[in-house]
Amino acid sequence: MVTRLKLKPGQKGTKALVEKYGDALVCVRYRYDETNRTRLKTVELIVEKKELPAVPQQKVADNALVPVRISYGERELGKMAKTMGGKWDPDVKLWYIQHDKIKGTELEKHIILDAGKKNGGA
Repeated sequence: MVTRLKLKPGQKGTKALVEKYGDALVCVRYRYDETNRTRLKTVELIVEKKELPAVPQQKVADNALVPVRISYGERELGKMAKTMGGKWDPDVKLWYIQHDKIKGTELEKHIILDAGKKNGGA
């Protein structure tokens, strides 16, 4: 089965479903079954919405090395990481930079919180 079309609520072809499901509608998909020569229209709905408990802000020591992901082609960010003393780790494809050096910069948005701990540099 192949999905050929995925529509967001409000796009042409979703009007009746938006009326039926309202804000619960996430998307509409058209799937094609070549074997049975059929087209299926499916909907994705939100069935439950819960507020998550507040997560305490992780404290990072100023001198801690933090993993930073910079996508290929973001040359300016790569230069900035190098200028700030960052070390490239080719095994995990991440930069490791001292936290206090990138605080308040564009690089701070690229910190990977779940990349694990790195001791002593790259």
